[in-house]
Amino acid sequence: MLGLPKGHPNPGTPCNGGHCRQWPGAWAFLQKTMVIVWLLLSSTSLPPTWGQPKIPLETVKLWADTYGRDLYDTVTKYSGSLLLQKKYKDVAPSLQIKKVDGLELVRKFSEDMENMLQRKVEAVKSLVEAAEEADLNHEFNASLVFDYYNSVLINERDEKGRHVELGAEFVLESNAHFSNLRVNTSISTVQLPTNVYNKDPDILNGVYMSEALNPVFVENFQRDPTLTWQYFGSSTGFFRIYPGIKWTPDENGVIAFDCRNRGWYIQAATSPKDMVIVVDVSGSMKGLRIAINDFVNIIAYNDYVHYIEPCFKGILVQADRDNREHFKQLVEELMVKGVGVVNRALSEAFQILKQFQEARQGSLCNQVIMLITDGAVEGYEQVFEEYNWPDRKVRVFTYLIGREVTFAERMKWIACNNKGYYTQISTLADAQENVMEYLHVLSRPMAINRGHDIIWTEAYMDSKLFPSKAQSLMLLTTVAMPVFSKKNETRSHGILLGVVGSDVTLRELMKLAPRYKVSLSEHPKELCQSASYHRDKTPEKINLKSRKVYLGSWFQRF
Repeated sequence: MLGLPKGHPNPGTPCNGGHCRQWPGAWAFLQKTMVIVWLLLSSTSLPPTWGQPKIPLETVKLWADTYGRDLYDTVTKYSGSLLLQKKYKDVAPSLQIKKVDGLELVRKFSEDMENMLQRKVEAVKSLVEAAEEADLNHEFNASLVFDYYNSVLINERDEKGRHVELGAEFVLESNAHFSNLRVNTSISTVQLPTNVYNKDPDILNGVYMSEALNPVFVENFQRDPTLTWQYFGSSTGFFRIYPGIKWTPDENGVIAFDCRNRGWYIQAATSPKDMVIVVDVSGSMKGLRIAINDFVNIIAYNDYVHYIEPCFKGILVQADRDNREHFKQLVEELMVKGVGVVNRALSEAFQILKQFQEARQGSLCNQVIMLITDGAVEGYEQVFEEYNWPDRKVRVFTYLIGREVTFAERMKWIACNNKGYYTQISTLADAQENVMEYLHVLSRPMAINRGHDIIWTEAYMDSKLFPSKAQSLMLLTTVAMPVFSKKNETRSHGILLGVVGSDVTLRELMKLAPRYKVSLSEHPKELCQSASYHRDKTPEKINLKSRKVYLGSWFQRF
């Protein structure tokens, strides 16, 4: 073998030096490098140097035979191969080779998957029924006083050792089924983002009403032990999760998680949509970041109208993760200059939506335009008369940026006359609550018609819920359904109460695969919308990017 520097540990023995303990990766790299160099040199034909003794061929053969025997003896001793052979010989007379019907195998696998997923759907349906019934029987009480298990405050004590408000004692035990997290399978807890007041009357009434979900959570889990997380995300911002857990703030003491930002919430709360985002990049617009979903395009305007991605000119593209990230990067690069001329930008947006509708492309459902500006808009009435009135098939949502109220009436007029919603974003703190208002508008038709569509998300990794990398690197999908108010007095308003959901890990699905019936060269593959499970695409090999929420994160997944 290759000679090593004097005093360096032998590569075949444990590394005892402090240097190797400190840099184990470097030593492993060095070992691999030496092997590669050795193999390269061994495979290179070099003439012997003059005067160097030539090793007889018989000697080399003797070395090879000795090495082969030693290697065989070692492998046989520690692999247990002889014992395995004996076991097979003992039962050989009763063994037989059967031909496997591949189609039947797939059919059985498909049926097992369908039955499993149907159980998850039934669990979610039972939660929807319980939530809507609880709301129907609940009368709003503005002075309600009610203590609940706040997942951030449970088991917290003040300086005097007393439990803080909403921080009562809550039993938590490690549970292998829930990634060894400390949970309580008897009851749920409630999480709220930092910007939502935990004793707001709307929150207290919603939390009190949703207490009715606790027995349903437990019953679902007892009926189907393969269930994982079950939850209810309220339109007011609180998140009830079962089993109950302790929620840890970030290093700054902030709880940024908002269930209304999650893909499962937005997907369940609204129907599919075609969306064109019209962004004012004239001199007064700065600091915009966006993230979006469904079929989408972004048009920027100042002195002229242009697509931020020229390759997508005149079309809508599916807002998968790659396209969303691409759009976000392009928006960050927008230059602020010139004077905004909105009529041309709106005309272009209407034309795209009209072309896709006539060609039966896109979502074939809702069509919306999001107008983001500082309010300097002129010449828009003629555009609406030409493209959207009187049918108003395209909803127009307007977002006025800044504290200036001079143009508020104009922006409000645009939204109200096009079945949309007007919102003013004065500060970063306003963005989250106000931007999400569009969800309530788009959910009204479903609420009025009692449309409880079941949705399944694409496969994703939840780094928001799980504290450790090992737990967050778990592919899962979510089944979710919207929850609407059934009260007669509010039925015509179409009120969205929230969304219930449950997670299904792809690992649980893969347990249904009959691995023992397929050969070593075969492996099961799962398809979940645009995501797939593959043995060579383990979570550790996927590069994750953190999803930050800016005003920037505006349209955190439109």
